[in-house]
Amino acid sequence: MQMKVFKKSFWLLIFIQSLLVSDKIFAQRTLIDVKIDSAAILIGEQTILHLTVTIDKDKNVQIVIPGDTLMRGVEVLNFSKSDSSIIENDRLLIKQDILITSFDSALYLLPPLKVIDGLDTVYSNQVALKVSTIPVDTDNPEDFFDIKEVWKPPFVLADYYPWIFGILITLFLICVVGYIIQRMRNQKPIVSFKREVPKLPPHEQAIMELNRIKQQKLWQQGRNKEYYTSITEILRHYIIDRFGMNAMEMTSGEILDIIKRNNEADSVYENLKQILQLADFVKFAKWNPLPDENDLSMMNAYLFINQTKPTIVATSDIKEDEEVINDSTITKE
Repeated sequence: MQMKVFKKSFWLLIFIQSLLVSDKIFAQRTLIDVKIDSAAILIGEQTILHLTVTIDKDKNVQIVIPGDTLMRGVEVLNFSKSDSSIIENDRLLIKQDILITSFDSALYLLPPLKVIDGLDTVYSNQVALKVSTIPVDTDNPEDFFDIKEVWKPPFVLADYYPWIFGILITLFLICVVGYIIQRMRNQKPIVSFKREVPKLPPHEQAIMELNRIKQQKLWQQGRNKEYYTSITEILRHYIIDRFGMNAMEMTSGEILDIIKRNNEADSVYENLKQILQLADFVKFAKWNPLPDENDLSMMNAYLFINQTKPTIVATSDIKEDEEVINDSTITKE
């Protein structure tokens, strides 16, 4: 009797141990599962396959997914990045989404996906996908709409920047080439550098302009007003540069009052007075002066400038004065 109880206990223990081992082996298997978002779509619509792979944490497996075609009529558009997480029993859960579409109406039984686990290959379950066409009411052809016309894009100025810049650059190059050809035909240098002419002292500038007016012989041609206007403007500019007063905005009387009080120009006051008064008669009273008066006005203009120009002390004279001062200092000592 005891022997029978012992045998039953022995076989029961072996059975329980085998169950535990088989359960452990089953728990360590690689699992792959596939689910679909929508099993029925219209032509051109998209749906997502959700792939789930469960493996041991330290195991290396290879998930095999077709590149661009899942099967004939079903195209793969995109793959999401795989997402891994640790779950219970120290297992690794890998999730990945596959975006698919179809342009042929049919009922598809999608092929299983697979995982290569060493020498073993594990396949997923199969899911079905129904692709339907858009329903068309053939009994009412008037409800059909023609293809829409091509829309013109909105006007954006930035789209035409290359054309605008290209035209401007082309016009600039044409002008440059035309300028170079013109300079070469005229036998002139392509690039010319203008030298700055040093500004003459006020008295030299005034004398030069008076010489120009004298050579034009204006009063001999009956152009008395232009003759006296030119002379007075030359004198007014000279007075501005020489005496620092705004002679262009003053009347003849105001200019004469200031010149009369200036010791440097006192000696030629009458000369300037003759010119300005006669010029006012000619410009405002249409006076026709005699030839001698015209010559006298020009001569008085030269005289006024020469008598009031600044005195330039020569350097040699300054040195001689310094030597005289030094000699007298030595003699006193």
